[in-house]
Amino acid sequence: MTDAVLTKQIADHVMLVTINRPDARNAVNGDVAQGLEHAVLDAEKDPNTWVVILTGAGDKAFCAGADLKAVSQGGAGSLGTERGGFAGFVHQPRTKPWIAAVNGFALAGGTEIALACDLIVAIEEAAFGLPEVKRGLVAGAGGLYRLPRALPKAIALELIMTGAHFDAKRAFGYGLVNRLVPRDQLMPEALKLAAAICENAPIAVRESLGVARQAYDLSDAELREVSGVASRKNAATEDYKEGPRAFIEKRAPKWVGR
Repeated sequence: MTDAVLTKQIADHVMLVTINRPDARNAVNGDVAQGLEHAVLDAEKDPNTWVVILTGAGDKAFCAGADLKAVSQGGAGSLGTERGGFAGFVHQPRTKPWIAAVNGFALAGGTEIALACDLIVAIEEAAFGLPEVKRGLVAGAGGLYRLPRALPKAIALELIMTGAHFDAKRAFGYGLVNRLVPRDQLMPEALKLAAAICENAPIAVRESLGVARQAYDLSDAELREVSGVASRKNAATEDYKEGPRAFIEKRAPKWVGR
């Protein structure tokens, strides 16, 4: 694991992943891309990790997008991975929930990384945006289709075509951001949200999330089939039996994740 991305377990079943280039506003270079890809793979194979929180180091930026210095030096090809796409993350297959804890500006690729997460907690001073068109570029890391899914269509199209920034308060008003908090409450709120997820059976959460992530991509008939597969997989787990048993016995369930 590169020092450009740090990982640690910060609570029961919760992993924290930090993009660790604060002097570069956590811009994505080759080390970040490799580090994030490895962080995803580590989280996926760790049975004790049920939820992941992703944030940026420092107090200025979650992620400023691509490292333009690396690009200018001919390193554009290193800013992604074959499996994960930009930052080794935006297209990386993941079964576990990821929460973006946005601690500052999340612009260009930074917005696209946040959109690739499942939930967003942001500080009041945070800002988002896809300014690529201002530089003659196209946002190619998922933002052009994930933003219209997350915002009203006309608002998303305006933001895409103008390249304008939009603050976290506006994003919260449109439902892009799940929780809007003062800076000192960012990690406590992200942890609170993660803990609420961890109260539930982890495999049931992952199977449910796997269906929900495809809601915009498949027909109702296809989604019924996907839902059926998810239900059958979940029904084969120990936790599937534990939930009803705990309810009958009037106690909290003891999830084992298998």
